[in-house]
This record gives sequence, C-alpha cells and structure tokens, in this order.
Amino acid sequence: MLLSILLIVLGFISLIFGANWLVDGASALAKKYKVSDLAIGLTIVAFGTSAPELVVNVIASLNSYSDIVLGNIIGSNNFNLFIILGLAALIYPIKVQSSTAWKEIPISLFITILLVFLLNDFNFSENTFLSRLDAIILLVLFLVFLYYVFLQMKRDSTVQDSPVPLMSPKKTWIYIILGLGGLILGGHLVVTNSIEVASSLGVSEKIIGLTIVAAGTSLPELVTSAVSAFKKNSDIAIGNVIGSNIFNIMLILSISSLVNPLTYNPRFNMDLGILIGGTIFLLLFMLTGEKKKLDRWEAAILFGFYVIYTTYLVLQEF
Repeated sequence: MLLSILLIVLGFISLIFGANWLVDGASALAKKYKVSDLAIGLTIVAFGTSAPELVVNVIASLNSYSDIVLGNIIGSNNFNLFIILGLAALIYPIKVQSSTAWKEIPISLFITILLVFLLNDFNFSENTFLSRLDAIILLVLFLVFLYYVFLQMKRDSTVQDSPVPLMSPKKTWIYIILGLGGLILGGHLVVTNSIEVASSLGVSEKIIGLTIVAAGTSLPELVTSAVSAFKKNSDIAIGNVIGSNIFNIMLILSISSLVNPLTYNPRFNMDLGILIGGTIFLLLFMLTGEKKKLDRWEAAILFGFYVIYTTYLVLQEF
C-alpha cells in the first residue's frame, strides 16, 4: 500500500513536468508553422493527453473488463468537461473562438449522442454491446474529424502575436516528446496504483472505471489545461478538453472494441446523460453572459455539479 502511494506521487510529478513540456513545445510548434493553438490543442495535445486512456483501455479490453473500458471513457469525458474545464476557467476565464462554440462543441455533443444509440443498439434493450462494426463507424467519423481539423489549419494561415518564445525545431520536438512521455508514464503510474488501492477496498469495477481510472487517466488533461490557463492560453486549454473527449470516443473507444467487442451495462446511460447535459450547458454558456467565454461563475457550476455527482456515485456503493 505504501509503495503504491509513493508511485502515485511519482506519477503526479511526471504529469506536471510532462504537461509543462508539452504545452511549451506545442505552443512553439503552432507559432513556428503558423498553425492555430486551437488546432494544436485539438490534435497533438489532445492525442498526447489521451494516451493514458488508450493504454489502459487496450489492456482492459484484452482482459474483457468492459466496465473498466466504458467507465474510463465516459468518466474521463465527464471529468474533462466538469472538472478540468471548470478548474481551468476558475484559474482564468476561457475565451473561445467562434469555431469552438459553433463547431467543435456541437461535434462533441453529436458524437456522444451517437454513442448512446450505438451502445444501446438503437433499441435500448438488454444485453447490448459495442461491436466491431460500431467501432468502424466511429473510426470513419474520426477520420472525417481529422480532415475537418486539417481544413481549419489551412484556413487559419495567420497566428496572432503571443508571448510564446520561438524554439529551434529540435528543441521543440524534444519538448513535445518528453512531454508526451512524461504524461504517459505519469498516467500509467497513477492509474495502475490507484486501481490496486481501490480494489483492495472492495470498490466495484464500474465505480473504479468512472472515478479512479477516469480521474487518473484524465490527469494529463487536467495538468495540461491548468498549465495552459495559468499561461492564459485559452485555445490550448479548451482545445485539449474538447479534442480529448472526441478522441476518447471516436478513436480510443473504437480501438478498444476492435480489440474485443464491449458488453454494455445499461447503468452507464445515466452517466452518458450527464455528459450530454453538461455539453449542452457548456454550449449555452457560450451564448449567455459574455458570449464565447466561460466565466468563473459558470465554471463553478460545472465544478460543483461534478462534486455532487461523484458523491452520489460513491454513496450508491454503500
């Protein structure tokens, strides 16, 4: 138990350093090649911070732990939306581009609603699963999303002046690679040792997936978005969260079900409903108050709701 706790602390340290290096490297890359921070956040940073979910899910899928796989993805996306985005906006209110408010957030909402129907086989009956055909549908949509981001990169040929210092190409990629490595290592250490501690306490697989594993694999997103918020880089902060949620469903979940079709527990429908509701509220927040901006009071609502939701999940276990 003591060794597991020490390894969790080591994981946190790795996550913090990894997030700093990744944000600095990705921001420098965006400035050098005149690619928007939002596009970098939606792709390089999103994929890098989603890597722990991919590693954990493939291992869990190979071992037929469907509840861990689904709990990890659904829980991670809820954690990203309510805690990470909420915390980042509490640190520094997040201003978003028009494309984020009108395109990326709706894309995230659409893919989540589609996932509900795929998981329930469109008829919401018992004994449903996410098949390999479902996985192929999600992967095709993921390729369409990547093409959309590519078009965004081509259209956005100018980058506003920013305080990001220029780096040599070698140094930039060293920062990015070290950052990704630190995030993957840190996420692995935190998740595996947290599961060991939680399992010894007799907590169910579903709750472990929705809470411990989800929070653990979302730590890279948490630290990366928090660091971005401190550096007042709103585009990477929100691009990371929305991009990670899209990656988690369309890429990581599809790969997991290609490895092994996932048996679906209908009890996850409530958690998916919360994810859909939270995404709708985020979209509404973009249209109220100071438009295209997530204010601190709105962030506090997201953060507070997740605390209540998690408390409810834990109480259901006892």
